[in-house]
Amino acid sequence: MADHTIQESIYILKKSSTRLSVSTDKQRNDLLLAIGQGLVDDWAEIERANALDLSAAEANGEKEALVKRLVFDIEKRDSVIAGLKQVAALQDPIGRVLERRLLDTSLLLERVSFPIGVIGMIFESRPDALVQIVSLCLKSGNGIILKGGKEAAHTNAALVASIYKSAASSPLGSEWLLLLTSHSDVDVMLKMDGLIDLLIPRGSNAFVKYVMDNTSIPVLGHAAGICHMYVDKEADLAMASECAFDSKTQYPAACNAIETILVHKDIAPVFLLMLASRMADKQVILHGDSQTRSYIDCLPCTQGDYDTEYLALELNIRVVDTYQQALDHIAEHGSHHTDAIITKNKELANLFMREVDSADVMVNCSTRFADGFRFGLGAEVGISTAKIHARGPVGISGLMSSKWLLQGDGQVVASYTGSNAKPFLHKELAIGEESK
Repeated sequence: MADHTIQESIYILKKSSTRLSVSTDKQRNDLLLAIGQGLVDDWAEIERANALDLSAAEANGEKEALVKRLVFDIEKRDSVIAGLKQVAALQDPIGRVLERRLLDTSLLLERVSFPIGVIGMIFESRPDALVQIVSLCLKSGNGIILKGGKEAAHTNAALVASIYKSAASSPLGSEWLLLLTSHSDVDVMLKMDGLIDLLIPRGSNAFVKYVMDNTSIPVLGHAAGICHMYVDKEADLAMASECAFDSKTQYPAACNAIETILVHKDIAPVFLLMLASRMADKQVILHGDSQTRSYIDCLPCTQGDYDTEYLALELNIRVVDTYQQALDHIAEHGSHHTDAIITKNKELANLFMREVDSADVMVNCSTRFADGFRFGLGAEVGISTAKIHARGPVGISGLMSSKWLLQGDGQVVASYTGSNAKPFLHKELAIGEESK
């Protein structure tokens, strides 16, 4: 594709994605598994490429959060290989019957799943995200255009080169996949609404917002991950401490890591000492309101801190008087991403799940579970805070659209209109039920 302009390459990819949409599930699964093996076979080249990117990032003084996202080590490799295998094991998403309705005798209507078409993924410093999106697009029969950040250029190129090698022996070929490398390519992509069907940006708040504000192509994603945990007065304090510790420190650069913990005043004197001690194990910088600072030593928390996505080992703490105050704080400062409650009060937990307007709502567990792989989706292309089409971790189903298929036997609309109009049956059929 190097000899083509970007527009020509994407046009070729568009045609290839049409062929991919009618491929067999076995063909797609075989290639998924081959890609996983290819990552093992080509590991030396991939590792060298990632080392170049990491060295450049450190030399340029990049923030620790970005450097962590940039790492593609054996642990990350094995994780994406596990994701490839899990995606291959999923049911074929193409052509699944979603609805069946008998409009009249021998007039059967079905709604079936079908690929969206061409997905454009623009991402920063996440090489593992590249493999995840490729796996989900391949399984779902969608063409994929990748545009990674310059900070991961060597790693991305090595990963795509490995995928191309694996695809060389597949009947599906590799024209359904395209890696763009120039910074100017982003603005070109944003204007290609006739060829690209969906954009998925993954990166900083400012980056995602830029994409959303500068294209007419539908965008799937979230602009920020300001996640909360509320520790209720009826919480198991040891559980709360561990869940908060995991939610903040297990991978602080993740969008589902908590940025603020809200603590009920009745347990604050005891719990905050426990929390501060636990967070000290990872040298977490704590920002607290005045009540928090009366119990533990920490930095003062300003109003702006509550709207900050740290993506680092920093955490806000606020003491609240009531459950409702915690709820109001989440509504005002949250990003509708992932929020959690720790409580033994089941009624309150159920209320929290209903009242918190977030894509993922957790009870008595870490917010870090908000992930496509952990949800059993095989992998994810991102987490969406939108309420239309897909919400939360977006896996295979979020990359599918649908089409209506109507099979008749010579019926015409004229028979169902006028004074002698024939009535419709409109009989709902179960999936797999025989139509008569």
